[in-house]
Amino acid sequence: MQAHLKGCKREKKCRKERAHATSGGENGETPRRVCVSGGTGFIGKEVVKELLRDGCQVCVLTREAEKAKAALQGEEVRVAVPAQWKEAICSCDAVINLAGEPVASRWSEHIKAEIMQSRVNATRSIVDAINGCPDGKRPSTLVSASAVGYYGTSDTATFDESSPPGNDYLAQVCQAWEKEAQKVHPETRLAIVRIGVTLERDGGALGRMLPAFQMFAGGPVGSGKQWFSWIHREDLVRLLVEASRNENFEGVYNGTSPNPVRMEDTCQAIARNMGRSSWLPVPSVVLQAVLGEGAATVLEGQQVLPTRTLDAGFEFKYKTIFDAMAAILKKETAEKVK
Repeated sequence: MQAHLKGCKREKKCRKERAHATSGGENGETPRRVCVSGGTGFIGKEVVKELLRDGCQVCVLTREAEKAKAALQGEEVRVAVPAQWKEAICSCDAVINLAGEPVASRWSEHIKAEIMQSRVNATRSIVDAINGCPDGKRPSTLVSASAVGYYGTSDTATFDESSPPGNDYLAQVCQAWEKEAQKVHPETRLAIVRIGVTLERDGGALGRMLPAFQMFAGGPVGSGKQWFSWIHREDLVRLLVEASRNENFEGVYNGTSPNPVRMEDTCQAIARNMGRSSWLPVPSVVLQAVLGEGAATVLEGQQVLPTRTLDAGFEFKYKTIFDAMAAILKKETAEKVK
């Protein structure tokens, strides 16, 4: 990463000139052109919507064009398959890389290989395309996702962006993922966002937890004492888009709330906003039977702080787990009433 940052400093003047020339879509300026991989996923589809609201022209990088078009129906986006990625990337101003196989599944050796390869291969393809662009045609920015799994797990340690990596499977995945992103040409500013547990009702961890609470069976998962480093999806989307357009975002940033909590606190926040109890724990053995080794993503955690994210001036809309759950579950109740 250090070598890349030194290269970036040499190229900063060039990047700023190009970014200024493509900085908006307002007041007659040319709209920013942004490519998004993983643009049909739980996070990516909302990033696409936010970019469109921001006046950007968006191209979704995908391996399945028809599936992507169906998922993005009604959105004014371009879809590019792998053979078209380089052309699309060389004509854009920024790339947001969110591609990767979901980790919350039952891990077999095959699935573990897919989790690793889907992230590494997609990032490698994107970086190769950026590096292969003619001089003056490269995107000024690459925002590449990683995850807080980079740090490993701990009940006692606190991690920020300067902390060393862990040594478990997910830490190895994140290190390999980030290593590919760091190979990007120094002319392109690189921001890596290590994403925490992302909360919204239509997917992710919360989407899997809500049905249990709706049946009055929700409670702490495992011991309930494991750390839960979370972020509301709206805040994460805002962070990713801000990193794509703000020249001051360079290096690694944690995409987590400034207030991580224990799992039991998360369950209490859900229960309180749903008018449900949170007394019946989900035993570890049940999750291990369903998810196998993948249960580690729920049963183990880490306390992660977004130190550099806050230092960069990013303002979180949802600072506490109770604020986040109130907004999410209130919205769910309102939509049911409609």
